[in-house]
Amino acid sequence: MKKNLTKAETRCLCCDKIVIGRSDKKFCDDYCRSAFNNELNANNSTIISETNKILKKNRTILQNLNSTDKSKVSRKELQEKGFNFGYFTGIFRTSKGSVYIFCYEMGYLSLSNDKVLLVSNTHFPRWKGQTS
Repeated sequence: MKKNLTKAETRCLCCDKIVIGRSDKKFCDDYCRSAFNNELNANNSTIISETNKILKKNRTILQNLNSTDKSKVSRKELQEKGFNFGYFTGIFRTSKGSVYIFCYEMGYLSLSNDKVLLVSNTHFPRWKGQTS
């Protein structure tokens, strides 16, 4: 005679159906597993997407204004174009103490009188995403 073993029923974390199979199984199928994880990661994806959008916009603004590969512009002009000084991908400090801020390969150096010098990292052969 067979014995009916009772064990605690495991329910799918997505749809709440009874899960059949291994005791550590959490989802009834691949669709539920994928849907659950997509919803779980939606907030992180939004934050990353918004940050990347700002960084890309900053880079485009720097690239468009840097026509001579070492252009000087005002901070106000950058701000009027929508540049966000709070977002960047790297910092490069020279041996003389100058601090260049980069959005990918495009960067700037703050000067006096609210001016900034726009550069690309081709002027910094040692620059490899160095932060210090």
